[in-house]
Amino acid sequence: MRLAGKVALVTGAASGIGRAISRLFAQEGAAVVAADVKASEGEELIKEIERGGGRATFILADVSREDDVKGIIARAKESFGRLDIVVNNAGIGGPGYTWEQVIAVNLSGVYYGCLHALPLLREQGGGVIINISSIAGLTGARIPQVVGGYGHAYIAAKHGVIGLTRQFALDGAPEVRVNAICPGWVETPLTRLVWETPPLRDWVIQTTPLGRFARPEEIAKGALFLASDDSSFMTGAILVLDGGWTAY
Repeated sequence: MRLAGKVALVTGAASGIGRAISRLFAQEGAAVVAADVKASEGEELIKEIERGGGRATFILADVSREDDVKGIIARAKESFGRLDIVVNNAGIGGPGYTWEQVIAVNLSGVYYGCLHALPLLREQGGGVIINISSIAGLTGARIPQVVGGYGHAYIAAKHGVIGLTRQFALDGAPEVRVNAICPGWVETPLTRLVWETPPLRDWVIQTTPLGRFARPEEIAKGALFLASDDSSFMTGAILVLDGGWTAY
């Protein structure tokens, strides 16, 4: 129960990595505020956590809207009396989105989360912010039959998340620790097109030294480390969980 008595806000909580983080944090004793644009999936997550004996509430929110982000931070404190951990996880990607849409969610959403959570956490005497970046925040990529690698907007946003993480770590020190996670290829709805397309799936497996996609639960364990006192002397850092992808 490494998060006993803590309150954690997770954006993009209804599926993928965000869902795995929410479940694990609840299992470790945190009250979870789950925010997402997917209401039915979000509500089902809350029921799942409560069936396991945890505490959680769902808030419908779009992180590309600054007022929504301010609202979920306020609601988190109202619901459980305080806020200790913020996970800026919400993200989109793929050919169906414009540059403006990807930047708005993947970069501006993280900025709003850091900007409005930091004063509250400092006022309470401390806290943790975890930003979800990506290997796309560290490198470009040559993906077979795909122009632009991970997507130009996606790469720009995820690189930007790392910059925001480092600056907000300086802004928040010493009371608030701010770190980022860079996952590699994870089997989530966001990467469905890749792992359901045999040539692309095979390319990922062949070029990842550990030879497989990650499970969302493996990334969640990294988030638990950053959220807990196990990482008490860690801020402004980038935790890479990529199966060796960036070792090339």
